[in-house]
Amino acid sequence: MTALEEQWTNQLRLRDLPVFQPGDYRTVVAVAAHPDDETLGASGCMQALHAAGCAVTLVVASDGEAAFPNLGAEARSELGRVRRAELTEALRLQELSDVRVHWLGLPDSGLAEHTGELVALLRELLAGADCCLLPWPGDPHPDHQAVAEAVLAAAPVTAHRWSYPIWMWHWMRHDDAEVPWELAHRYPLSKDQRSRKSAAVLAFRSQLTDGPDGSPPILPADVLEHFDRESEVLFREPRRQTAPVERFAELYAGDADPWSGATRWYERRKRALLMASLPSERYGTVVEPACGTGLLTAELAQRCDRLFAFDVVPDAVAAARKRLTGADNVHLEQASLPDGFPSAPCDLVVLSEILYYLDDRDLDSVLDRVVAALRPGGEVAAVHWRPWAPEAPRDGAAAHRRLIARPELETLVDHVDDEFLLCVLRRG
Repeated sequence: MTALEEQWTNQLRLRDLPVFQPGDYRTVVAVAAHPDDETLGASGCMQALHAAGCAVTLVVASDGEAAFPNLGAEARSELGRVRRAELTEALRLQELSDVRVHWLGLPDSGLAEHTGELVALLRELLAGADCCLLPWPGDPHPDHQAVAEAVLAAAPVTAHRWSYPIWMWHWMRHDDAEVPWELAHRYPLSKDQRSRKSAAVLAFRSQLTDGPDGSPPILPADVLEHFDRESEVLFREPRRQTAPVERFAELYAGDADPWSGATRWYERRKRALLMASLPSERYGTVVEPACGTGLLTAELAQRCDRLFAFDVVPDAVAAARKRLTGADNVHLEQASLPDGFPSAPCDLVVLSEILYYLDDRDLDSVLDRVVAALRPGGEVAAVHWRPWAPEAPRDGAAAHRRLIARPELETLVDHVDDEFLLCVLRRG
């Protein structure tokens, strides 16, 4: 084992990375810049997804014909044909022969110059996927970066995105600031998965031996050892922008109660615990952003003098108005965060299932407005689902950490549940 691989291996052993769960998805599209990227970086994950019953599709942006830059046009074309055949054999060895491969045929080592075309092609191929596997956007190879950014631009808002590093292992170090360990997951390979992966890697013979022009192998032994591990590493690639309003409007258009708030035990138990966690029996002014259909609003209205509630989706506001007919202390309107947050002083702000949908800028702005609006001694209650929603730039734990870190607030309640997090903080 080389010193570099030993450092990576030791780091992976020291880090208690969460495990990637292949059974969470049904339709998966893996995207690679070159034939073999997907096998090196995500073979075990693809095998597991396939075995779990997922419909797995593979998209390969280029034929990898420029692996040896000194080759002429005819030799490049031949290398491209060889690499296609190698991938077909590698899929067979992984028991993935029924995985459909879409060959885009874009120029190897020139993908960054075809991003528009790449995004357009991928938008069609990724439609309907609930999981995308892509090269790590920070990988130090321009083709990998171009494909990654194209996938992130083209993927449906409802799709989870996971990236696999390739050249990071060889050209970077574990302590580089660019390595996003906070988003890393591991997938432990079974003995059979590891054996199939090893056989599949050996199928890419054109990359394991000297090139036709005499160049050294693209994948020498010291590179290959990074991919002969007991586990693979994937990075979650969350959305970079606040979840789009259109996504929530679509949910309400298809279902008047898209989260089954009135009947689902999770929702009913969550509301009960939140209400029981509020330290004061009664409040003066309460603000509830993202009120949805008003189920929690109705309970809050019974414990305050004035309640300002709002939601960005017109259908949700209409349902809340109907539910709260006769509640004269409730003011409802259509508004979005952060701009819709009222500036009037308040005694309690309730943030339910909303903070993780906000990007960094919007989240900071919302928390600034919450703190500014709270009277001294005022409280903020937050409750969020623990799993990571595909539309969200962060999960509930990350959102709560940002809230709890505000120096103006002291924590009164910090409840960790199997399914959700609940905290109540008071402004000093």
